[in-house]
Amino acid sequence: MNKVYANATEALSGLLFDGMTIMSGGFGLCGIPEHLILALRDSGVKDITVISNNCGVDDFGLGILLQTRQIKKMVSSYVGENAEFERQFLSGELELEFNPQGTLAERIRAGGAGIPAFYTKTGYGTLVAEGKETREFNGDMYVMETGLIADLSIVKAWKGDESGNLIYRKTARNFNPMMATAGKVCIAEVEELVPVGTLDADQIHTPAIYVNRIVKGENFEKRIERRTTRSKVS
Repeated sequence: MNKVYANATEALSGLLFDGMTIMSGGFGLCGIPEHLILALRDSGVKDITVISNNCGVDDFGLGILLQTRQIKKMVSSYVGENAEFERQFLSGELELEFNPQGTLAERIRAGGAGIPAFYTKTGYGTLVAEGKETREFNGDMYVMETGLIADLSIVKAWKGDESGNLIYRKTARNFNPMMATAGKVCIAEVEELVPVGTLDADQIHTPAIYVNRIVKGENFEKRIERRTTRSKVS
């Protein structure tokens, strides 16, 4: 089975439908599948639910799907860098399901592992716990959270082989490995595509069994989400 596609548009072919749920890897602008996001925009798919730590910035990453009103709902843990996200949410145009960051990560990991629900202390006694089952274990109260799965996962890796084995680089690993396991279909966008057998088996983060399609991106922008500097100290 050939998993390699010529470009992001072809990699998405036949998988998209209105109202679908998509997981998108990355943290801020680090480790995002930027070419696949652009192809999603150009596809015109709409009313999608996106599961991602955040929604990029106003003109890059997932933020471009907000500009085109293709996202109906976000399942996220952080939204602070995107003014359009804030505007759409406050005006009632965008649904938002907020999660503590660790809870979001564990919900995705659980979904990929086939675990329908789990209990966590995080959020008990707050708005996060409203409407959710709670239970006491060993004298402490816990909130039940459900696992997350998606119709499609799009992830970004540093290197991949033609079978779909993936290696992520440093902090760009972030949400990508767990999302690769939690999509009914997973597409990986890589910076380097190599023949099978090239990668050291001990260095592989995502085994090929989780990856259905793979595409090599070109000209990654690698933007800095927020540049913070200080005056030179004499």
